[in-house]
Amino acid sequence: MAEDTNTIKNYSYSGIDRRGVKVSGVLPGRSAALVKAQLRKQGINADRVSKKSEPINIPFLSGKKKIAPMEVAIFVRQLATMMKAGVPLVQSFEIVADGLDNPSMREVVLGIKAEVEGGENFAGALKKYPLLFDDLFVSLVASGEQSGALETMLDRIATYKEKSELLKAKIKKALRYPTAVIIVAVIVSVILLVKVVPTFEKLFNGFGARLPAFTEMVIHLSDYLQKDGVFVGIVVAAVIAGLIELKKRSTTFVALLDRLVLKLPIVGKLTFMAVVARYCRTLATTFAAGVPLIEALESCAGASGNTLYRDAILRVRDDVATGQQLAFSMRLTNLFPAMALQMVSIGEESGKLDDMLDKVASYYEAEVDNMVDGLTALMEPLIMAVLGVLVGGLIIAMYLPIFQMGSVV
Repeated sequence: MAEDTNTIKNYSYSGIDRRGVKVSGVLPGRSAALVKAQLRKQGINADRVSKKSEPINIPFLSGKKKIAPMEVAIFVRQLATMMKAGVPLVQSFEIVADGLDNPSMREVVLGIKAEVEGGENFAGALKKYPLLFDDLFVSLVASGEQSGALETMLDRIATYKEKSELLKAKIKKALRYPTAVIIVAVIVSVILLVKVVPTFEKLFNGFGARLPAFTEMVIHLSDYLQKDGVFVGIVVAAVIAGLIELKKRSTTFVALLDRLVLKLPIVGKLTFMAVVARYCRTLATTFAAGVPLIEALESCAGASGNTLYRDAILRVRDDVATGQQLAFSMRLTNLFPAMALQMVSIGEESGKLDDMLDKVASYYEAEVDNMVDGLTALMEPLIMAVLGVLVGGLIIAMYLPIFQMGSVV
């Protein structure tokens, strides 16, 4: 039975190296013969090469350490640096893999190396890992291979990935802190209502007087949570799980959420600037790589991260395909800021569209950064106020009857 060479597998081996020392280990490859050939290149005379039972899996699905997007950006940056220094592609994979701390990422890099050694081109090898390398990434690498300037293309891809991930990190930074504090505040409030308020309720029952309306409301809420708290928790968890599942399955729901986010007071402006920056950065990178404008716009639509802008960019693509100018087509959508439209128009007239788009992307990335810093400084007093209202309100409700009884005495 012929050996399947379409799937990369792990092969265990043992043999003798150049110094006569016995060595053994595991190496990914498409066949035992290719693994033996690779070992011979390393000066190892293999006396045993056998296929292990499990194939190489994507780290996300195998329970291994997760690969962060920034690790992919670092991998591309290191690979570009190696190739610019004149190191061959296959040897660059080995050098980069040796310096990686994440074993899952190292396994992916060695898997790509095995594919390339087996005759696959770099872009084709990347397609084996779609969760790590999207269509835009693969198409840019393919463009670099076809033009013979792979190292330059990898440098551009690395810059694009680094700036894209930094932009995402800034937005997450703006939302993570208030979200975490609000969740903690809710948990603390629930604990007070379930554990502390009942103690005060027993004390108030001996007063023999009518309690203040605010205190009665808190006590009723505490009683409700004690009786039906588990049910409420299940309902809340079910609603959250349902919304997450609906977001995965319903494009209509996703479109509704994307439109809603853009209309929110502060988050909407932040999202708007981030989408414009991502659009300009992606278009600048793809267009500078020699990708035709229509294909570049299609890549931008998929990378926009917002369905409203994705549909608008696809309309722009269709208009450009009929001969309209890019700036005019973007203006018709009524979704892009005036500065971006003017810069794109200047870029088209001067023949430096990628430079102008790069400047617009840098401007809006800086705006996102400044807005995140401002939001972080503004959120701290607001969060303290929210905590004061939630926790302080419960404490006041519990001590209000005691204060009123003291004033009567």
